[in-house]
Amino acid sequence: MITLPWPPSVNRMWRSVRGRNILSQEGRQYRENGLTVVATQSPRHWPAEVRLSVSISVYPPDRRRRDLDNMPKAVLDLLTHAGVYVDDSQIDRLEIVRRENHPGGRVTVELRAL
Repeated sequence: MITLPWPPSVNRMWRSVRGRNILSQEGRQYRENGLTVVATQSPRHWPAEVRLSVSISVYPPDRRRRDLDNMPKAVLDLLTHAGVYVDDSQIDRLEIVRRENHPGGRVTVELRAL
């Protein structure tokens, strides 16, 4: 299991500049912090030929309403950049579960081979 910091929303993660979508400053900071966190946990690295099942548990920082379908993009992109798997196209099964609130928020990710 990999434990990650709470990501920014998809709307705050990306910015459109001159017709191109780029990571926002907040998105770059999340990626940088997340890469450090992932490295300290030494997760397994999955080769490109392995099909994956991913289970994401989200522990929101507060009681505000949030759409779960906005959550996985930042998390999956971070794991790709960290080299946990080659590309998120390897994921054939994706589960997202909302859990109890956690101060500051957090996300846990479990990966399994299919």
